[in-house]
Amino acid sequence: MNQEHGAHRHGTPVPAVPPVPAGPAPWSGAAANAEPPEPEAARRPSGAAESARANRGWWDRNADEYQVEHGTFLGDDRFVWCPEGLDEMEAELLGPLESLRGLDVLEIGAGAAQCSRWLAAQGARPVALDLSHRQLQHARRIDDERADSVALVQADAGVLPFRDGAFDLACSAYGAIPFVADQVGVFREVRRVLRPGGRWVFSVTHPVRWAFPDEPGPEGLTASMSYFDRTPYVEQDGSGRAVYVEHHRTLGDRVRDLGAAGFRLLDLVEPEWPAWNTQEWGGWSPLRGAVLPGTAIFVCVRD
Repeated sequence: MNQEHGAHRHGTPVPAVPPVPAGPAPWSGAAANAEPPEPEAARRPSGAAESARANRGWWDRNADEYQVEHGTFLGDDRFVWCPEGLDEMEAELLGPLESLRGLDVLEIGAGAAQCSRWLAAQGARPVALDLSHRQLQHARRIDDERADSVALVQADAGVLPFRDGAFDLACSAYGAIPFVADQVGVFREVRRVLRPGGRWVFSVTHPVRWAFPDEPGPEGLTASMSYFDRTPYVEQDGSGRAVYVEHHRTLGDRVRDLGAAGFRLLDLVEPEWPAWNTQEWGGWSPLRGAVLPGTAIFVCVRD
């Protein structure tokens, strides 16, 4: 469903994506046909500009593989909050289904815009925003196979290209928040574009997981580092250039940052691993999910 939105937006049109290969996208440049070297994992500071550049590149390179591996689980028009499989159709964290009709909704870190398509099916007017051009190409590919489409915007979550009070609701299912250096800045931008009373609901890896190896098997059940160490996790190439960055905040950090940005926390949801879900997704698995929380979903409101 194409529609004009009252918000001001920037960006270029997103072309349809070429056929998806059964593997990761090739690296560009002279070494396109060579196997890229494995990045080195490090723990070091990483600022906003480096984090954004690294993660934009990572998602552009890995979007094809991600959609091949997880596209079936996510669907084309479902709103799945997390690897545990919590579905908004049942959870109603955004509010009762009937209340979504007619709302202007911003999805941040939308990937291939699966959640935005579900929102459109409920009668909302979604805008799907992502930092990665390749992820948005996958969104356009899915739209081209359907009779309708959603509005797509490529932009940084820390500098939202919309006017003040443009949206009734903002949401993010594992998008953007774990990858930004300035969490308060993003929250303030979300608050700025929300109307008074608007909800902001987002899911992230549960902070307690930071203390454990990111492994789905038994090795992922033994704490190996401090939960309180906020030093970013960085993957870097041989020259020390970051190619992936993830930032850790404790539960308390996230609650305080929401308050500092002008949000009131309504609920903190920690989905339990359901018996029907037998698949592994990276470090998420039935084994770990039975004893450790894997996801935290923050339900907030702008007063």
